[in-house]
Amino acid sequence: MAHQHDHAHEDGHGHGPGRGHGHAAHGFGHAHIHTSETNRLIGAFAVILVFMFVEIVGGLISGSLALLADATHMFADAAALGLAASAHVIARRPPDSERHFGYQRMQVLAAFFNGATLIVLCLWIVIEAAQRFFGPKPVNADLMLGVAAAGFVANAIAFAMLQSPNSKNVNVRGAMLHVLADLLSSLAAIAAAVLIKYAKLIWFDPLLSLLVAGLILSSAIRLLRETGHILLEGAPRGINVDKLVEGVKASAPGVQDVHDIRIWQITPESTSLTLHARIGDAAGAEVALGKIKGYLEKEFGIRQSTVQIEVGDDCPDCETASDRAPAAETETAPVRHAAAECRAHGHAHAHAHGSPQIALQK
Repeated sequence: MAHQHDHAHEDGHGHGPGRGHGHAAHGFGHAHIHTSETNRLIGAFAVILVFMFVEIVGGLISGSLALLADATHMFADAAALGLAASAHVIARRPPDSERHFGYQRMQVLAAFFNGATLIVLCLWIVIEAAQRFFGPKPVNADLMLGVAAAGFVANAIAFAMLQSPNSKNVNVRGAMLHVLADLLSSLAAIAAAVLIKYAKLIWFDPLLSLLVAGLILSSAIRLLRETGHILLEGAPRGINVDKLVEGVKASAPGVQDVHDIRIWQITPESTSLTLHARIGDAAGAEVALGKIKGYLEKEFGIRQSTVQIEVGDDCPDCETASDRAPAAETETAPVRHAAAECRAHGHAHAHAHGSPQIALQK
């Protein structure tokens, strides 16, 4: 069967060799948003880094586990915020011949690392608290109270710097979880200092440390689940595939069947999709493609998609699936897998990004 590849590109930037379609920087890639988020990360990093040394010294002198736990976590926060800011800078790099989606995933990787770091810190706090229960140590409550109060103010400033009601970036959210955990740790340290000073309840120091560790652990697990789902090419949880299929059929008259749907996320703000749509009349292909693209963007916010229009009763991809080379079956990225199928079966296809672009499967 002869090959016919007709790809119109109006997106504004292309991919390297081996990719026949381009992607614009949709939603996620606005420069002013990146700059704002990076500046906030750097500002919070500076605040945390400076006060980290204050809490380390105060924790060692006062003998408070709550302060030492908070100081240790602030050390991790400084590293996490530095990593998050670096990931933001790296994510701005454009796609190249090897990384066709650019470096946006660096932010997801950084957030995943932050979550894993939080879990390790929780384990350390639990172990240290258990030792304190069986072997209490004297605590300088006055020094502990002063340092904890100052730490609370510093963490509140850093948390306020990271706040942005319009940001869905998991990397910024991961950094916020670190700072929020520190904020709670400082609050717990203040409460423990008051109880130790006035009620002589030394065991409140490790007890409140355990409570803070539980809060941190809960947030860390949620973060790991979300970022892990993205890294495993999981479909967005808010998209119902059955509803999508019915919507595509209703929005584009002439579409008889929708199949081979693959949806994944580069980041939570950047969703990609590929699908096959079968129509009865080749003359309606361009209209159907435009309708499908419009529906996907309006209903699900998907602006980066590849739609393959097929004419006829059967899908060659499905017919010859058993004849594919084993290597094609092991492809991990959905877009590479779909592209391999298209090349293997010698049909023309439609790649549409932003504006309708047509190639027909016959």
